Amino acid sequence: MSRIGKLPIKIPSGVNVSLSGTVCKVEGPKGKLQQNIHTKAEVKIEDGVVTVSKKDETILARQMYGLTRTLINNMVLGVTTGYEKKLEIQGVGYRAVMKGSNLDLSLGYSHPVVVEPPEGIEFAVEGQNKIVVKGIDKQLVGQVTADIRKLRAPEPYKGKGIRYDGEHITRKAGKAGKK
Repeated sequence: MSRIGKLPIKIPSGVNVSLSGTVCKVEGPKGKLQQNIHTKAEVKIEDGVVTVSKKDETILARQMYGLTRTLINNMVLGVTTGYEKKLEIQGVGYRAVMKGSNLDLSLGYSHPVVVEPPEGIEFAVEGQNKIVVKGIDKQLVGQVTADIRKLRAPEPYKGKGIRYDGEHITRKAGKAGKK
C-alpha cells in the first residue's frame, strides 16, 4: 500500500487548486500548471487540503493514486518555489555563455551548440562552467537538463563533458594502466 498516497497536500496561501473533470489545474505566484488525473484515482479538495484516494483495490489503482498525489504535490511546489538543476562543464576549452535567452555551448565540436529554452524554462550561467536550469515544471526541468547533458556526456578516461552538479564519474585507467 502506498504510504505517499495517503498524505494530504496542504495548499499554501496564494495557490489555487481546481479540478474540472479529469484535469487538475494549479495556479500560483510563479505560473500555472495542469495535469490529467488517471481515472483510477479520486481527488478531493476540501478546506485548503487536497486528498487522493483509490476508486477500487486493483493493482493499477494502487499504483496510480500514489503517483497522482506526487504529481499534484510537485505542481504545488513548482508554482510556489520552482525547481532548478545545476550542470557542471569540465574540459579544456569547454564553456557556456548566455546569448540573449539562449545557451551557447563550446564543447569541443567544430561549431558552437546553441540551446533554446522551451516555454517555461530559464537558463543561467555561473562563471563559464556552471549552468543552472530553472522552471516550475519538475518533469520539464529534468528533461531539459538531461538533454543538455546528452550533448557531451562525461567520458570515463579524462572526465571531460557535462555532468550534474556533484555527480561522480568512475574513471578508467586507460592503456597506461595495463602495465
